[in-house]
Amino acid sequence: MFTTLVAVIVALVLGHIVPSLVASLRRFGWFSEWLRRLDSHAGERGVWRGRYGFALALLPPLLLVVLLQWAFADVWHGLLSLLLGVVVLAWTWGPRDLDRDVEAVIDAEDVPARQLAIGHLQAAGGSVYQDTHSLVEAVVVNGLRRWFAVLFWFLLLGPFGAVLYRLTALAAEGPQSALLPPANARGTRRLLALLEWPVAQLMTLSMALAGNFDAVVRAWREAHGSQWALEPVFLRAVARASVQAELREEAHEYTAAGLVPVWRRLPEVRDAMSLVWRVLLLWMALLALLVIGGWVR
Repeated sequence: MFTTLVAVIVALVLGHIVPSLVASLRRFGWFSEWLRRLDSHAGERGVWRGRYGFALALLPPLLLVVLLQWAFADVWHGLLSLLLGVVVLAWTWGPRDLDRDVEAVIDAEDVPARQLAIGHLQAAGGSVYQDTHSLVEAVVVNGLRRWFAVLFWFLLLGPFGAVLYRLTALAAEGPQSALLPPANARGTRRLLALLEWPVAQLMTLSMALAGNFDAVVRAWREAHGSQWALEPVFLRAVARASVQAELREEAHEYTAAGLVPVWRRLPEVRDAMSLVWRVLLLWMALLALLVIGGWVR
């Protein structure tokens, strides 16, 4: 687990120090070509056309990752495993930088620039609308799909888990979804929901701890988050409630101090991004405490 923690930190640092290099690494054209080949060579009633056909697309890349994990396990005191983890995590993170996309939305000076920036922000999920509530939802949903789901499955299964999630998310929600037959696409979306459900629940708990606990729990219950439903729609309600509660608290603090609140452009979006950052720091701090305490290795 110490190796995992180091890999996470290094991948995050690389994403901010050399963003162009990391962006050039996050290319999945080969995956689109692989899906096209499978579709062109599949029969009209073959496995590929069925609900579980996406397993055919996942098998070769995941098998390669498993072999690399096994081969590098005890080489050079785990150094090769660390390098593999850094490369895989940097590759599967994103694929676009969330904080840069959020800043682009906030800093856009005209309507075309704003629409382009919002399109980039909502690339991995979120409502297509441009009101502030939809943008808040998009920030948190993209936080799940760009950061937290990759991190969760990387912590659980290593590079295998990160690659499994990223390829599934691309095929279910990315441009590659158009390359899947209808039944195959439905099965892929269900797999994505299975992978995201535990992450959404952990994010909800983290937002409660990092923000307004009562508001988050109330929104989670009202959105039926306690019920077994794979679609994590409760996360959107929790995001809105958390941001609204924090903005109310901020305005109350300014008023109590006799100050005029500072005007900010799209404060809801800024606060949503701040919340996502705090949740990430909370996860990293918890992981570091587990390593230091010796509960995990």
